Order: sequence, then structure tokens, then C-alpha cells
Amino acid sequence: MSILNVLLRPDQLLVAVDTWAEDALTHKSSVGAKLLLIPQHNLVLASRGSAQFFLKIYELCLQASFRADFTMEQLMAELGLAMDHLWPNYLQAAAEAGIARDILHSELVLGGWSPKAGRMMATVYAKDADGGPARVQPLEGGVASPGEPLRGRPDSFELRAVLEAGRLQAAYLNESVGRTVAGGRLLVAALQKGTASITDVAAL
Repeated sequence: MSILNVLLRPDQLLVAVDTWAEDALTHKSSVGAKLLLIPQHNLVLASRGSAQFFLKIYELCLQASFRADFTMEQLMAELGLAMDHLWPNYLQAAAEAGIARDILHSELVLGGWSPKAGRMMATVYAKDADGGPARVQPLEGGVASPGEPLRGRPDSFELRAVLEAGRLQAAYLNESVGRTVAGGRLLVAALQKGTASITDVAAL
């Protein structure tokens, strides 16, 4: 359980995540990086779910970013297939480690500036333990996970509003599960053409 929020318009992309991390076996908490940049192409990859799976996907994206013919569109087309390819090995490793299958899931967002389209673009990908193909959804305005506590709230790129939304989501998740599964601090990646920044906004 984590927070993963995306706001998208043609000239700007904002991605917000929490930093709460937890060992699946011991439930010992720590802080984790749930968004990482591919700076030479002005891209961000962010995650909700398995940290190990996220880091493996990021490694593949980073390797792909060195290709001479790299395009954001090609990476977006390949990412769902890469998730499908890696998922069985991840499920097997989790089973061998004694991790309950029903908690295994991954939700990823890849987004950034597209020189080809001349605008910001983002796509969300999702996998879970049922083993079906990755669900792939190009975004138009954004996405909020979890979305339930934000119903009826207007979207805003203002950091104060983004923080308030994150706090509502963290409280909702923790109350739903009955223990802390989201929290820590809110990290926000803000991308525009030619620039990318990451801000540690505040505690959730």
C-alpha cells in the first residue's frame, strides 16, 4: 500500500509518492525511493507496490535509455511486456521467501516530456497476483491511488493541495488496513520541458 498521484497537462507533469516502506516478512519499516528519474530524457518512473519489482523495472528502463534510437514512446510500448516477462520470476521468488501471494502487486507510472509529441505524456501500468497481462492506460489528466478519499476534490498542482491530498490518502489507507501502510514524507517530482525537480514537501 502506497500513495501514487499523477497530475498531467501538456506543459507539466507532477508525480507524488510517500516514502513509507515495509519488509514483507518482518513488517519492519524504513524509508524507500518510490520515484526515480531518467534525467537525460526528462522522464520519471514511479511505483506503488513491490519495491524489488520496481527497482528491476527501473534498471531495465535505465538500460534502454542508453540506446541510440531511444524514444519515450518505444519505452512506453515495451514496458507492459517487460512487466509480463519479469512477473513470473518475481512471484516465484516471493513464494520461496514465504510472502503471501495475495499481497503481491505493482502499479507503475512512466511519464515525461515527449519531443515527438511536443508535450508531457504519462502511462500507468498495473500487475497483480492473478497473472493476467499488465493493464496499460495512457493518461489524459492524471490518476490518484488510492482515489476514494479524493473523490470530489479538484486537481491542483499547488504543493499545499498535493500535500493535503496525500495526508487524506495516508489516513484512509492506514484506517482501512488497521495499521500503518502509508506515510513517512511526501516526495513530489515536477517535470517541465528541459527541467525536472524533486521536492521533499513535508511529513504525511
